[in-house]
Amino acid sequence: MNFLFSAVVVALVFCAVESKESPPKVQVYSHKPGKYGQENSLICHVSEFHPPDIEIKLLRNGKEIDNAKQTDLAFEQGWRFHLTKSVSFTPQDGEEYSCQVRHLSTTKKYNWESNM
Repeated sequence: MNFLFSAVVVALVFCAVESKESPPKVQVYSHKPGKYGQENSLICHVSEFHPPDIEIKLLRNGKEIDNAKQTDLAFEQGWRFHLTKSVSFTPQDGEEYSCQVRHLSTTKKYNWESNM
């Protein structure tokens, strides 16, 4: 048991020493082509960030959409992390859909482009 704890501590120290801050790459898209009045899924994929201090919100007209699902935090080679958050939605004409990402102390909003 102590060996496992020691291995985790060593991995975390290595991660802190070897990895530098890296801002997230953000992609906002829908599962199907966007059509007004037709149910779809709004997806926000956030990748290549470090450290894993991050919060993702899916928004409709600036307000958080309820019942969004988020994947577990996963990491890639070089200790860069990625997450995906998604929610069912029915796009309406005149509404704005976006993904708001807070990484460390920086918050940015990324709009969904419906291509309609």
